[in-house]
Amino acid sequence: MRAVPTLAGGFPDISEMTVARQVHWQRWLAAAAILVVLAAIGRAFVNGQIEWTYVSRFLTAKVILEGITNTMVMAVLAMALGIVLGVVVAIMRLSSNPVLTSVAAGYTWLFRGTPLILQLLLWFNLALVFPTIGIPGLWSVRAVDVMTPFLSALLGLGINQGAYTSEVMRAGMLSVDVGQYEAAQAIGMGRLRALRRIILPQAMRVVIPPLGNEFIGMVKATSLASVIQYPELLHNAENIYYANSRVIELLIVAGSWYLLVVSILTPLQMLLERRFARGALQITR
Repeated sequence: MRAVPTLAGGFPDISEMTVARQVHWQRWLAAAAILVVLAAIGRAFVNGQIEWTYVSRFLTAKVILEGITNTMVMAVLAMALGIVLGVVVAIMRLSSNPVLTSVAAGYTWLFRGTPLILQLLLWFNLALVFPTIGIPGLWSVRAVDVMTPFLSALLGLGINQGAYTSEVMRAGMLSVDVGQYEAAQAIGMGRLRALRRIILPQAMRVVIPPLGNEFIGMVKATSLASVIQYPELLHNAENIYYANSRVIELLIVAGSWYLLVVSILTPLQMLLERRFARGALQITR
């Protein structure tokens, strides 16, 4: 055996020793298994009973484009409603008023504790509980005329989102150092003004990543509005395959559009995160 040279003090000199690299055969085996599964899935789609001409034909069909437009309009409006409600409810949760705190906690408990599709159906069938909406003796309208698929979807998605957004906003406001609150009080700022000018801008660094993720989730959650006949992307795709029986082809069309939208929103979210992170301590470079 070759003698290992030693350094001063009797420590072995390992600078000339050969490094034995471990062969991670488990990784190669796992990668090969994944490739086999992906190849099998791809072969099934290529050789299956899928008419790809229908996919290319309906990918840019007018009714599909209208559906993706309605999807994005609903996602933006519902998310905006959810953010407004979330900020208000988060402020209520942090209030010292026990009534406001209880109402905010009850709102979050109710709308996070029931399925979104159930809430959509309840809003759409609100006329069964309240036949008319309005002020007795002054004005009233039939609920069935007011609760259209659009309004039902907006209220269902937006109010549900507000319950989740409130927890995100509350976590963001709690992440701001208490010294910021004390400094605002020291210069005579009221609570609401301090929230608007100091606390919320700093909290945005924390809440933007989860809110961006919530918006991407909202784009896909609009597909649930198909159960109340809102003409979003999936609903319009369903109407087409009910007529021509090309189910898989139309589902591929809808899935392609969802993937395209998410692929566009993801880098935009990253740019927004970087903008709000300006001036913050960079952990890694």
